Amino acid sequence: MGNLTSKAVQAKLKGPAGRFSDGGGLYLVVPKAGRAYWMLRFTANKKRTEMTLGKVEDLPLAEARAEAAVKMQLHRQGLNPLIAKQRSQQGSINTVDDLFADWHKGNIKRLAHPLIPFRVFTKDIAPVIGQMRPEAVTGRDIQRVLRKITESNRPTIANDALLYCKQLFNHGIKLDVVAGNPASAFTVSDAGGMEKSRDRVLTLKEVTFAFKKFREEKVSFTHDNYLACALLLSLGVRKSELTEATWNEFDLQGKTWYLPSERSKSGAAIDIPLPDLSIEWLKELKVRSLGSDYVFPNRRASKMPHMGKDTLNRAISKLFGREPGRAVQPENKMGDLEHFTVHDLRRTCRSLLASIGIPGYVAERCLNHALKGVEGIYNRHDYFDERRDALNKLALKLAPLM
Repeated sequence: MGNLTSKAVQAKLKGPAGRFSDGGGLYLVVPKAGRAYWMLRFTANKKRTEMTLGKVEDLPLAEARAEAAVKMQLHRQGLNPLIAKQRSQQGSINTVDDLFADWHKGNIKRLAHPLIPFRVFTKDIAPVIGQMRPEAVTGRDIQRVLRKITESNRPTIANDALLYCKQLFNHGIKLDVVAGNPASAFTVSDAGGMEKSRDRVLTLKEVTFAFKKFREEKVSFTHDNYLACALLLSLGVRKSELTEATWNEFDLQGKTWYLPSERSKSGAAIDIPLPDLSIEWLKELKVRSLGSDYVFPNRRASKMPHMGKDTLNRAISKLFGREPGRAVQPENKMGDLEHFTVHDLRRTCRSLLASIGIPGYVAERCLNHALKGVEGIYNRHDYFDERRDALNKLALKLAPLM
């Protein structure tokens, strides 16, 4: 039995400020200003520690004693009840979705492209295990995630998903949320397999044929897609650098595109010279964008304001008779032409620059590649004029084909 009674508590609340012991470390605290509360005192690591249990109006004497008894039991077991309380206030992790949110928040600054794991988790991992409790996820659940992706013919995404699952549950082990990692035993052979380095380069004949088909198949291959592919081939930039571009990056009168560092995969900003042919396409896109801030605004209802990351590759693959997720595949409109991807257009641009006699160091800067070796360390010249001449020559070669 404690020193206080319910009647005594009410009397103390009406009296002068002070601390009144109930015994066992429990105190009634009546401040000079503010509402009275229950406070627990104990010694942790040879230091006197105090923690608030709750307001008196919310916590009757009997409940305060019960709460204090639970906290002191933790203390006797070697657990600091104040630290336990702070941990509980930091937000609980009840689902895999919660675990990912905590992992992603802590890695945003470390990751070069934090949107990539967010997209893979949201689209391919969360629908399978997102609402499960982390400790309930098993290897079979990870297998379901990977099989669902590989069956849609996306081996690279399957490998990415496996990597993020491993990192995610390792994060859970650090936080004592899970005892083991259900993805640890899986390898790339269980996901997308070893990824082979591509070396696909289109010949001029193939470029002519492909862009002719792009123009003919206007229903399935939109004009926005056509202009995007044309710009990618003629400028050699990366897909996301173009499809996520905003109009404030372009000076059409000055024939320059300023690619900021935060959108450049190399991490460095660069001024990209624009040939007249590209200016024509961009002016057309300016009209087609209908006042949007983006060069390629999303034409569908979506949270993403610009063209989707898979839009171009899916559109190209569809012309080749490949459409993931469909039981009946579309007709192949590309004949015997070997399948190619958007990135192959960038590689083709590099090959074409070499074919028209552009020096390697200039061609590499056209693709926004950092120069290697001694030249990359000591040569800070950006070769803007040389790149402008190179891209103008390439445009003259491509204009009749496109």
